Amino acid sequence: MDAFSKYIGHTFDNRYKIVKIIGVGGMAVVFEATDLIQKRRVAVKMLRDEFSKDFQAVKRFINESKAVSMLSHPNIVKIYDVSVKEDLKYIVMEHINGITLKNYMDQKGMLSVRETFAFSEQILKALDHAHSKGIIHRDIKPQNIMLLENGIIKVTDFGIAKLPNAETVTMTDKAIGTVYYISPEQASGKKTDQRSDLYSLGVLMYEMLAGKLPFVADSPVSVALKQINDIAEPIRNINPRVPRSLEQFIEYTMEKDPELRFQNAGQMLKYLLKIKANPNIVFKSNPNKSKDKEQRSSGSMFPIIMGVASAFLIVLITTGAILISNLLQAENDSNAAHEIEVISVQGQLYTEELKNKLKTENYNVIEKYEYNDKFPQNQIIAQDPLPGETRKLATSKSKCDITITISNGTKTVMIEDYKIQDYREVQNRLKSLGVRVKIEKQYHDTVLMDYVIETDPPAGTLVKSTVDTVVTIYVSQGQKIEYVMVPDFVGKSESQAMADLIESQIALGDKSYRKSQKPKGTILEQSITPSSSVVKGITSIDFVISGGPDYTE
Repeated sequence: MDAFSKYIGHTFDNRYKIVKIIGVGGMAVVFEATDLIQKRRVAVKMLRDEFSKDFQAVKRFINESKAVSMLSHPNIVKIYDVSVKEDLKYIVMEHINGITLKNYMDQKGMLSVRETFAFSEQILKALDHAHSKGIIHRDIKPQNIMLLENGIIKVTDFGIAKLPNAETVTMTDKAIGTVYYISPEQASGKKTDQRSDLYSLGVLMYEMLAGKLPFVADSPVSVALKQINDIAEPIRNINPRVPRSLEQFIEYTMEKDPELRFQNAGQMLKYLLKIKANPNIVFKSNPNKSKDKEQRSSGSMFPIIMGVASAFLIVLITTGAILISNLLQAENDSNAAHEIEVISVQGQLYTEELKNKLKTENYNVIEKYEYNDKFPQNQIIAQDPLPGETRKLATSKSKCDITITISNGTKTVMIEDYKIQDYREVQNRLKSLGVRVKIEKQYHDTVLMDYVIETDPPAGTLVKSTVDTVVTIYVSQGQKIEYVMVPDFVGKSESQAMADLIESQIALGDKSYRKSQKPKGTILEQSITPSSSVVKGITSIDFVISGGPDYTE
């Protein structure tokens, strides 16, 4: 990261002023910058110097800009500008205030079913849009998914995307890391289409729910062979909380044969939403494997259904005749109306014995439950009608309605795992549980600003739902950044400069030597202007040092 600090404060093409480094990847570095014309924050993705002459790297870089410029979707990162010059190649994108899904998964581990639904739904919508434009991403993995503070997903890095009617960048050794997510047809070098992206998403969903990848091995080649030949361990063996329907859904998505997978993102999204609405449904078979069979079955079952319906109708008519006869007889035997005095149950424990007693004394009990910290669990708080009131019943077999309110005791709630979530949302959710919330802010090296570090009591704790219960949310203020003023090193000896660097907590960058009349070891030039304010501990500075008058390169 230090090698790119020299760009901070520079303005690219008199428009994009570089503010700070956001991240560094294998081929590119991403800066936060200010668009001086549009007056907005942007992200500038710059191809690293060592790849600027690499034909495949440049081609991939241009490919990404072409792909995303064809797309416009809330779940896909926007591209504003592209510059591919001899000395500077960069893409200007929307600034995303968030972290990669990979970072989120690393911090949180196994994700909840709710989160998996939310993230997968958004990714599918992005893929559905891209596929409708003829663009296949071909590199769906958590490193290429950004998670914003508000829970919005952004799909990024279309560098090896397959574009319509255009030559595309092939998978090279630089992209082999994605072997953990590639489809069997990608791994075997066969033709890929939109169903390859769906397979990759299936692998990602598996990882979210299981907390680990479905296929791992000692080498990328071994992983690729597993993608082609092996069947993943059932998710429910690892995470029993996953509904069977969702397990089936991922199994269909990760079918080796593309014909047996969901055929497009729209179809996959439709089934995902169906499971989200009712996780208890179970598919009898793969929907793409059994369509014809279901159609044939539906026709052949018609005579059977009609036969059962006819038999049921005959029984119903016969039973109806008997029932009417019995009702007429009962009407003749009915007794005259009478009054009863309502029994007192208030304050008693509502046991099975009391419940049976009320039934035998011709009471029709209507139960109401409510939390109450003044009455123990199962104690009757109130009754309606009140004890001693009289009620007139039509016959000796009529029942008196009695509504009893039963205590559930003090309400308890479980503290969920709120880590790496926006503290304002967590605060509202905790308040809705009836507890008091206290906010404590702390600096943290990895958790983003305004995100939850942890809670006290911790996740999984049962607490009383009362204002006497206090839950403390520890909120990240981000990294504690300290600044230091750059000394003037020019004219100092190399040993003195090293001592000053250590004292200032500035790192040494590159050193170069040249012939000079200055004494050997004298600092001739420094890469950062003296008195500049830089970040302590991560900034590096380059020196040009005198090799003396006899120095030869």
